[in-house]
Amino acid sequence: MKAVGYQTNLPIDDPQALVDITLPEPVAQGHDLLVEVRAVSVNPVDTKVRKSAAPEQGEWKVLGWDATGIVKAVGPDVTLFQPGDRVWYAGSIARAGSNSELQLVDERIVGRMPQSLDFGAAAALPLTSLTAWEMLFDRLQVPTGDEGQHKTLLVIGAAGGVGSILVQLARQLTRVTIIGTASRPETREWTLKHGAHHVIDHSQPLTEEFARAGLPAPDYVISLTHTEHHFDQIVEVIAPQGKFGLIDDPAPIDVRKFKRKAVSLHWELMFTRALFNTADMIEQHHILNRVAELVDAGTIRTTVNEKFGAINADNLKRAHALLESNRAQGKIVLEGF
Repeated sequence: MKAVGYQTNLPIDDPQALVDITLPEPVAQGHDLLVEVRAVSVNPVDTKVRKSAAPEQGEWKVLGWDATGIVKAVGPDVTLFQPGDRVWYAGSIARAGSNSELQLVDERIVGRMPQSLDFGAAAALPLTSLTAWEMLFDRLQVPTGDEGQHKTLLVIGAAGGVGSILVQLARQLTRVTIIGTASRPETREWTLKHGAHHVIDHSQPLTEEFARAGLPAPDYVISLTHTEHHFDQIVEVIAPQGKFGLIDDPAPIDVRKFKRKAVSLHWELMFTRALFNTADMIEQHHILNRVAELVDAGTIRTTVNEKFGAINADNLKRAHALLESNRAQGKIVLEGF
């Protein structure tokens, strides 16, 4: 089968950073689905793994943690799907990724693809939807419905892949006031379009931006990027007894600064359930099915912003380079081999 992989951690402009390769077809066992991959999207985790994780000598590392496709075969323990089903998923960081014609993925972290989207549009959503949903409702326990109508949520980096879906979910499923951050006119407009009530500029001190806009201290703060850069301002701006969540890998931060306000800290990593085979691993199946229902109802829309063509090494290099520039807005999608 065709795939894209690497053997050595290299800068993205190196010819060997990502390479078109041919690999043996995998075989479904246990709870595995064997999926014919139709489309993928590219996430910051792809670039981080490419830079830091090398395969065994002589082996190939295949990236990719967002995919849509069609089930080709199932393992003997599979009960949720059958061949021919259209599916979407983010997969497991401990297994070969989606940048290949065929991929094995545990059925318990797979959902039924929205009927109203094509493969490319749907591929933009699994990883970010799982991350956003788990952060909002599992980690921070943001109340749904009217219970949250007097609460405020600050999303730092709201125009990125996770931010674009997180803002939508918060707007549609909760009553919290949503404040997104963006530093360029186009990202500000993007954030408002996806449901933020207010947008402030994270290139300026957050305390000054809150004062300028006359906004209340946020009960919840979610930092999606450059957390170490914003951390001292987050400490100042967050409400007493607030909740702080993050998904990036910041340089060391002094969490003792939260003690005075009794702020709780919450990490989100959507790979945790699959990585540790947790008892509630099937929750990701349920979350993806729920998001698919929201998409088909017209409540949530795809966050695709760039289409880079076929799934091959050259196009994936372009996608990695854009993500590493920190100029990406929404999601980057590739379709077909």
